[in-house]
Amino acid sequence: MFPTLTSVQTLQTNIAHDLLMFLPELAVIGGILALLLVRLAPVFDRVHLGGLAVVALAVALFAIGYQMGEGEWPGVYFGGMLTSDAWGGFVRLVVLVAALVTVWLTLLTGIPDRDDSADFYTLLLGGTLGMMLMATASHLMMVFIAVEMASLPGYALAGFLKGKRLGSEAALKYVVYGAAASGVMLYGITLVAGTFGSGTLREVAYGVATRGFDLPVLAGLTFTLVGLGFKLATVPFQFWCPDVFEGAAAEVAGFLSVASKAGAIGLSGRLLLALHAAHADPWVLPTQIGVGLAVIAMLTITFGNLAAFGQNNLKRLLAYSTIAHAGYMVMGLVILTKLGAAAVLYYLAVYVAMNLGAFGVVAWVRNATGSEDLAAFRGLAKRNPLVAVSMTVFLASLLGLPPLAGFAGKFQVFAAVYDAAKEATAAAPPGVGTVFYFLLAVGAINTALSAYYYLRVARAMLLEEPAEATPLPHRFRVTLVLVGLVAFLVAAGVVWEPLMVVTTRAAETFSVT
Repeated sequence: MFPTLTSVQTLQTNIAHDLLMFLPELAVIGGILALLLVRLAPVFDRVHLGGLAVVALAVALFAIGYQMGEGEWPGVYFGGMLTSDAWGGFVRLVVLVAALVTVWLTLLTGIPDRDDSADFYTLLLGGTLGMMLMATASHLMMVFIAVEMASLPGYALAGFLKGKRLGSEAALKYVVYGAAASGVMLYGITLVAGTFGSGTLREVAYGVATRGFDLPVLAGLTFTLVGLGFKLATVPFQFWCPDVFEGAAAEVAGFLSVASKAGAIGLSGRLLLALHAAHADPWVLPTQIGVGLAVIAMLTITFGNLAAFGQNNLKRLLAYSTIAHAGYMVMGLVILTKLGAAAVLYYLAVYVAMNLGAFGVVAWVRNATGSEDLAAFRGLAKRNPLVAVSMTVFLASLLGLPPLAGFAGKFQVFAAVYDAAKEATAAAPPGVGTVFYFLLAVGAINTALSAYYYLRVARAMLLEEPAEATPLPHRFRVTLVLVGLVAFLVAAGVVWEPLMVVTTRAAETFSVT
């Protein structure tokens, strides 16, 4: 059949509408193309291209900020492959902020150099694009494509430091684990799509609600969640994380620890909450899947905190901390409530600031002392008080001490789990409420346990004598970034409402209670 004028006009209208919804991603794509093409001009051959990456990310942030300010989300676009909604908008905003802060940190620390800047920022923007697509994917095929787009640049970034054996080893381990997780995930997607004859998340959700959790459905969903568990570094898929973080540059490790988490949380939340919203009985999914995920969350939190106790390398310590915080985020998802989903988004937003800040300080100390071990941080307060105090704030926020934003995020997650446990005890099948109460207790106990390794670093910086008495230089741009991150953590920890309004609106996307 030949196209008619009406069909062509309809197609043009749909494309224009879809591209408008895709504008933040288009800005990132434009940045990637510019980074690849600008080197063709001899005048740019020796120019550091970090500024170009900053411009691309700033334009993307403006676009997503405009969409969120409008408050109107039209739903699916590009033939149902992607979804425009408040949930995806907020997660994309977090990913872009994480990428922008990471680029700014790299400009301050000098990694990458001018020669490698085009390659480095192309990979970083490519990973950012994949994580943004993860947050908005509404079709199983797009889920797989987005996860791979987010993962492949990360493999290269992990081993980007040339001539560093640990970096090459980190990249190889990341690739091997990632390939295995992707294969399992693809098999799970095949099972689910083959069972229901569709890959659209909405149709799959209602198909699960109608058919129930028989073996093919349960196996397919479990295998699909394996890929997301790898991105989140939850138990038992966490083994890659410490080695990769140790081998990669601190700037790359920080980006992987926050942006990758944001994309995975966005996709996991979309999948779980869409399945939950399709069921008339609110306790089906918490009973069938939530209890198992609660066990994984407890194991992840406990493993991450206990394994961090004996670490002297700050990147490995923060890697295990990252694993533990992934468990705290999963806590808010397993209860499948609007309050829990909003708490996870709040936690995710503040986690970007405190974790990237901590990795940024590690990169600064590496440049100043040539070491990333705890010994290099001893007596830091006497050599550079501002950096030492900033690092102490980041660690205290990761621990969850008031009045910092880490406390606000963790408190909201715990409060949501407590409310869900009370409701489950009264209305859910026997045992569900007990599991949620036990999950809450494990989270609280592990928060107390984590004080050991966080305060161990703070003690070394503030109370111990430095190996060298030479002051470390102050740099205005470094000071500006550290003060900005600290100010955000204090402000978001004291005044919760502005960020809570946005996260609550995003959690209402799936019409859960």
